[in-house]
This record gives sequence, structure tokens and C-alpha cells, in this order.
Amino acid sequence: MSPGQCRAARGLLDWTQCQLAAEAGVSRSTVRDFESCRHGLQKASESQIVGAFEKAGVRFIAAGRAGPGVRLERDAFARSQQAGPPKR
Repeated sequence: MSPGQCRAARGLLDWTQCQLAAEAGVSRSTVRDFESCRHGLQKASESQIVGAFEKAGVRFIAAGRAGPGVRLERDAFARSQQAGPPKR
């Protein structure tokens, strides 16, 4: 997962950095520093963040001709539309 993929995945879910940190069980500064390219992630932190995104329905797309990306599963998107605005 790249910093850009992390930001894009949060955008798909309309999550703040604080929400991602809470869902993944990491600190907000871990998310902030990774997304701003201040440092990479420890393997455990990356696993927790990816796991939180995948649980919410985000799927990571490997770098190909078009580059890396993220997508939201159809069922997860439908659930997010029914749930209404996110709780902040």
C-alpha cells in the first residue's frame, strides 16, 4: 500500500485519519506521517491498516499499466449508501 492508495481508500470510505486510526488500532500520527511520506509503515501497522480497509470493503489494485489503485466492492458501496453520512 502506498501513501496515495491510503488517502484514496480513506476518500472512498469518507474516513478521516482519526477514523482510520481507530478502525486499524494505530495512532493518528502513524496514519498522518505515512500519508505525508514522512516515514514508511512497520509491517504490523500496515497489516492492521490494510485489514481495516479490507473489512470495510476496499480492495487494493496492484500496479499495472495504469498504476496502483483502490476500489470499493459493490456490496460495500451499497451498504455505505444505505448507512447515510459517516459518524464523526
